Amino acid sequence: MNITIVDYGVGNLYSIKRAVEVCCTHDVIIGAGYEDIKNADRLILPGVGAFTNGMYGLASRGLVESLKDYAISGRPMLGICLGMQMLSTVSYEFAVCEGLNIIPGTVTSIPSQGVNGKNLRIPYVGWSTLVHSNGDAFKESIIEPILPSQSVYFVHSFSVTPDRSSDVLATYQYGGLEIVAAIKKDNVTGLQFHPEKSGSVGLSVLKKFILE
Repeated sequence: MNITIVDYGVGNLYSIKRAVEVCCTHDVIIGAGYEDIKNADRLILPGVGAFTNGMYGLASRGLVESLKDYAISGRPMLGICLGMQMLSTVSYEFAVCEGLNIIPGTVTSIPSQGVNGKNLRIPYVGWSTLVHSNGDAFKESIIEPILPSQSVYFVHSFSVTPDRSSDVLATYQYGGLEIVAAIKKDNVTGLQFHPEKSGSVGLSVLKKFILE
């Protein structure tokens, strides 16, 4: 088995690679070409930074259609942070930008005020527990090992709202707002949090993805 992490010029590739290597003895490859994606048994789309830069990085390397083809292959695919956001249909971060449309949805900014009217610090940086949004789907997902008492690490200013509520696996609360933390459609999962920065909890998620 080989696990491929997509290199498109944006992302914390090596911290994810090290975390995955802790979880398994399989080959972990950083790939930037069509053949790398085509031949992957497990595919990870990482990312930090702006949505437009990320999509430009994919398009300029000719990877958009390769990723879409992989998504319908049935093999496990994981988007992390910006990688999760790019799975969606469109983003309104700075400019309107089309995404991969693998899990239809919209990316918008986290509101600057909570439900009580108090200002929120954006980007949100910190640890939060997850609220399960879809019980049956959660139990069958890679985040099933995360216990209700355990927290995971987030850093983001924008969030995804899937078109279908059934594609939401989990949310978290910030200032009383419900923010999507994980999504899933068929073989494709997106995590807004960083499993590679979430200690043993994050490693348990990556292990489940590898064994999926």
